[in-house]
Amino acid sequence: MPENAPETVTGKPSVLFVCVHNAGRSQMAAGWLTHLAAGRIEVRSAGSAPADQVNPVAVEAMREVGIDITGEQPKVLTIDAVEASDAVITMGCGDACPVFPGKRYEDWTLDDPAGQGIDAVRAIRDDIRARVEKLLGELLPG
Repeated sequence: MPENAPETVTGKPSVLFVCVHNAGRSQMAAGWLTHLAAGRIEVRSAGSAPADQVNPVAVEAMREVGIDITGEQPKVLTIDAVEASDAVITMGCGDACPVFPGKRYEDWTLDDPAGQGIDAVRAIRDDIRARVEKLLGELLPG
């Protein structure tokens, strides 16, 4: 994203994290960005086929680092959510995400935490944190 990142009506850049179930990867990424950006970025997450609840192992892995995502609910991916976001980060949803000109798109290849134990989910959580920190530095340079 260029140095002068696009801003939403709130005056902040906005990011949408998308994975299939919106229960693990995208929820952890949204939790990290919300925590690290401290209100300077509008954060959304959604899924192309949302689950009934956030993955409890993802919730536990985030709790271990002091981030509470227990109140989150998987949400369905909508065209409006994509259109309202400056950056769209996909995590395994492939072509289910609509593309609009002028948006920043990235696809992060990450293991799916579904059905995995806490050790595997911790590694995914830490990988997501590193990617979110890089993204944050690009969206809010300096």
